[in-house]
Amino acid sequence: MTAFEPLTDFGKVPNGWVWGTATAAHQIEGGNVNNDWWRFEHTEGSGTTESSGDACDSWHRWEEDLELVKRMGLDSYRMSIEWSRIEPAEGEFSLAALGQYRRQLAAAQAMGLKTNVTLHHFTTPLWMADKGGWDTPEVVDYFERYAGKVVEYLGEHIDICATFNEPNVVAMMGWLIGQFPPGIQGDNDAHARVTHHFIAAHKLARVVLKAGPGSFPVGLTLGLADIVFHLDGDINGEGVRAADLPGDDRDSEAMRLMSGAYLEAARDDDYIGVQTYFTMHLDANGQPLPVPEEWRTTQMGWTFTPEALGVTVRLAYEVAGVPVIVTENGIATENDDERIEYYSRSLTALRAAMDDGVDVRGFYAWSLLDNFEWAEGYRPVFGLTAVDLETFERTPKPSSQWYAALVAASRS
Repeated sequence: MTAFEPLTDFGKVPNGWVWGTATAAHQIEGGNVNNDWWRFEHTEGSGTTESSGDACDSWHRWEEDLELVKRMGLDSYRMSIEWSRIEPAEGEFSLAALGQYRRQLAAAQAMGLKTNVTLHHFTTPLWMADKGGWDTPEVVDYFERYAGKVVEYLGEHIDICATFNEPNVVAMMGWLIGQFPPGIQGDNDAHARVTHHFIAAHKLARVVLKAGPGSFPVGLTLGLADIVFHLDGDINGEGVRAADLPGDDRDSEAMRLMSGAYLEAARDDDYIGVQTYFTMHLDANGQPLPVPEEWRTTQMGWTFTPEALGVTVRLAYEVAGVPVIVTENGIATENDDERIEYYSRSLTALRAAMDDGVDVRGFYAWSLLDNFEWAEGYRPVFGLTAVDLETFERTPKPSSQWYAALVAASRS
């Protein structure tokens, strides 16, 4: 690398801080054939590039994955459980699937790792999707029942729990943009309904989860970009952030559905999970502006803006008023030096926010493995570990060694 010095000292971390790395069931397990994403991947015209297929075969190789986390000296492993495995048909629960997840979580704890479990990471069982999915009020009660079954069987082995991963992204991408199931574009009314159902389901599930068995903090995670508005349409101009917009624009329904409604719902949670990857530049109508060719971007086409994390954790803490956990942060790049640079700069911005009084309790690198990146398939690589998609061999990258060293230094 030139003109960049990797971060080697994050500083002393607060008591109870967790360093971790994250994955999601559909992206790594393989063979999740019974959910809406599998069908979406195999639907002509959906815009997906390939099938998730065997993914990283982590349904069978989960012990290898836990060893990777342990070898980095991390405190915690964030994973999701697949609703369609646990409830493959309406009201029919798989004791075998619950048993496997229980073994995974118990093994992680036996290795000294705190388990961070997400109940819904983008995927919904086909039987639920066929009933209308998140656009039907019934889904709220079905999700509550699922959460009850999860805590009954797994609660004693959960250390941190999220009901949903980025429900704001699922709602937007599924019913406005059309790049997630069910692939609907421009349905503002459905977007509002889906948002309402996610929040209602979160609140009911939170009660069930807090009742135990087990005792663990409960929250949800949000996809929060650092959003800059260019009211004159000039992306090269300074722009303004949402907090600095005129009142009517700042408090618009679109802004509320994008993040505000979820942040407000999180005020009764134990924490809010922040997941940030880049700065998004929008025009006065809230539409993305084309990124100039000369700007630095990632494999996802996102701006290379690691400092965005410092903006979003401040926003989340200000609005939700509860402790923040950075449940995802990372970059899609083939250049591992660039990955180290990205993390170094994002963590520097995070430290500055913490020094300014933002109550942050942990950081999870996305991702442990190169994996299935939804509609983009396997081309973008976010992992600290490379995965051969034919042999499934795991090969840690230099960035994993850098991360391990940073973590160790923060404890000395």
